[in-house]
Amino acid sequence: MTRTAPQEQTPDAAAEAALRRSRFGTLPERVHPRDTVETNQATPRDPARDAYHPDDWLVRYCL
Repeated sequence: MTRTAPQEQTPDAAAEAALRRSRFGTLPERVHPRDTVETNQATPRDPARDAYHPDDWLVRYCL
């Protein structure tokens, strides 16, 4: 394998390369998976439905 000498750059090409390096030279900040997930309830909580009622339980499951 032969190595070639780096090509000389014109001032415009050097400026473009510096601009490209400043824009794409580093990776973006890391985003944690916990920051990418949003949880919402599918339906709003209904306290009347979730309340325990002993007579209702007895009628539903024992009769």
